[in-house]
Amino acid sequence: MCAIHQPNLFPRLSTLAKLLAADRWIVLDDVQFARRDYQHRARLSALDDPDRQQWLTLSTHLPHGRGTLIRDAVLAEPERCRKRLAGLIRQHYGRSRHWHVVRDVLLSVLDEFDTTGRLADVTEASTRALLRALGWNGEVLRSSALPSRAGRSERLADLAALTGSTHYLCGTGGLRYVEHGPFDAHGISVVPFHTPVDNRISVWRGARRISALWALASIGPEELVSQAASQPEEALELLAPVPLPGSDYRRRADA
Repeated sequence: MCAIHQPNLFPRLSTLAKLLAADRWIVLDDVQFARRDYQHRARLSALDDPDRQQWLTLSTHLPHGRGTLIRDAVLAEPERCRKRLAGLIRQHYGRSRHWHVVRDVLLSVLDEFDTTGRLADVTEASTRALLRALGWNGEVLRSSALPSRAGRSERLADLAALTGSTHYLCGTGGLRYVEHGPFDAHGISVVPFHTPVDNRISVWRGARRISALWALASIGPEELVSQAASQPEEALELLAPVPLPGSDYRRRADA
């Protein structure tokens, strides 16, 4: 089963949970960069008060203007971004009893600043580090390295087929525009993914807004994996093909 999603900076728990449920993550790095999305920023929550939030944003330069693809976006001030990222994460989570896990995630990302100036490399590294902390050992591939057709659904179906996936895990964003026909042609099942919703468990209440770093720092990797695994019927649901309206692929490319 594959999931296809843009590289996000320390992604939200809803995104991380979707990737965690998949066997393969195809990094959607050759779609248009969107400043209003999470491709260069993450919303951090205070350890003791998740409603107290602050943006962590990496200054980003778009060499080709608004049409710049994610893979071509570069860090505008790499050293300043590095210091801000390290400082804010330590400020928010340095007192956590799970700080050693968060610190390892942080160090993996800081190392990336020494080898690249590309935004996508840093944000992909942040997601990989979180997945490793949760024990995920799946495969990671980049869409820019795989040939595919231009249509929204055709492209996603081609990417899934090229990687040998038999199931495509589709998030709530993708459900608004994905058409089942191209997937049916490849013999691929579309599996909608819905973020677990349990008001009794605080980490899921802000899962669609705040970075998964808060959940990791709050309850630790073992409990977080346990909670994600304990709600599979809420998160994964095999549905029959349903016609869904299209949307602007450049504006909302998450799938």
